[in-house]
Amino acid sequence: MPLPPWISDLPALDLLLSVAETGSVGRAAQRHGISQPTASERLARLERRLGVPLLVRSRRGSLLTPAGQAVAVWTQQVVDAAHHLADGVRTLRDDRQARLRVAASLTVAEYMLPAWLLALRRTHPDLEISAQVANSQGVCEMVRGGNADLGFVESPDIPADLSSRMVGSDRVALVVAAGYLSSRASLRVADLLSQPLLLREPGSGTRDTFLNALVASLGEMPDLPHATSLGSTTTILATTRAGGGIGVVSARATAGPVAAGELVELRVPSLSLVRPLHAVWLGATPSELAAELIVNSIAA
Repeated sequence: MPLPPWISDLPALDLLLSVAETGSVGRAAQRHGISQPTASERLARLERRLGVPLLVRSRRGSLLTPAGQAVAVWTQQVVDAAHHLADGVRTLRDDRQARLRVAASLTVAEYMLPAWLLALRRTHPDLEISAQVANSQGVCEMVRGGNADLGFVESPDIPADLSSRMVGSDRVALVVAAGYLSSRASLRVADLLSQPLLLREPGSGTRDTFLNALVASLGEMPDLPHATSLGSTTTILATTRAGGGIGVVSARATAGPVAAGELVELRVPSLSLVRPLHAVWLGATPSELAAELIVNSIAA
């Protein structure tokens, strides 16, 4: 059997309990931070909705009728439960505001996220922060599943069910060991297809950026018979240094080895490998802490 509509008028029932305790509508109204006319109207409306008289008013104050006393007894447990619910939700909200769960794709996590989190820590020294690392697809799944409050991805395509904001950009670089293809430092896109390509695993934003660039240049997805999928940038760089093929990784990861002469970046003029970096979250707006971290990432 469904609950009657008046059961939702918990503020009026709570007000009735205060009248029972103070013996006065005016003092009850003061306790609840409302005017006496407003309190009287709420109680009168409650009487009409219940269909029984609750109060007897006199110059000396207000007393509960026998029916009002019975309602007050039954109301006490309901109102106590409502306060318990309100306190519990408030605790959950405060707990959520006091912690931030972040998920980031590998490139962002390794080269950018630490500085962003450090800036947030300076303004919130007691903030509990947890950070998880996954590829871009995995980050989106964590945010979608409620396991992360905010995610950072390097994938060119953002799922339609997530909100996002661009926080910067990155570039995918094609690198080889020094001496590997040294006479052909500048290649055509078609030349890549016959070479061993060292790619991140499916779901990686780096991989998706490279494949999308191939499609944009060639008009279709080509066969990549010599491509190998590897699970981390570190593994790709190590394999590339050993002469295992063309490494496809973020330019941020290759800056040091290229500067040291260990790797050489190939030039493929017709291949556009610049990609946006996005913050993603579930719902219309991020939490206050997530929004502050987004600002830090843009300002970095």
